[in-house]
Amino acid sequence: MERQLHTTHDKTETETLGKEFAARLVPGDIIALYGDLGAGKTEFVRGVCEHFRVGEIVSSPTFTIINSYVGVLPDDEDLRIYHLDLYRINSERELNEIGFDECMAAEDAIKLVEWADKATTSLPAARYSVIFRLDDKDEDTRHIEVRRTEQHETVEPIVVPQ
Repeated sequence: MERQLHTTHDKTETETLGKEFAARLVPGDIIALYGDLGAGKTEFVRGVCEHFRVGEIVSSPTFTIINSYVGVLPDDEDLRIYHLDLYRINSERELNEIGFDECMAAEDAIKLVEWADKATTSLPAARYSVIFRLDDKDEDTRHIEVRRTEQHETVEPIVVPQ
């Protein structure tokens, strides 16, 4: 497993980290995002979408569950990006109803999943896990851990301190 640790000090730095992170992504990648409300998940997603030149406003799909964006790959080919917010999902049945497995299987899209802890058993092992932790002393500071696991690896449990 590959692991990287980062610290950001404001929303702009968190967005910039997302943009830099996106440079390694390819269609088919899944990015599972973990963290409390206000931890920076959506800012990170905005940075990823900025890297891929998404022309739309990127916001968390809390009520719609899934937003779909069109971005552009470095070779100027179109790229689908699915942005999921599972905050309101409460069961495997609800995941099935929104077509979660089909979305994760889309090899021509990048999938960004906020509140990924709601889909732990449905997420493939081959993914990036991005864990956001709020700093105890500074409300603007975020400690962000990026993990990369392959299909054959066991995914370590994700623990986000409350």
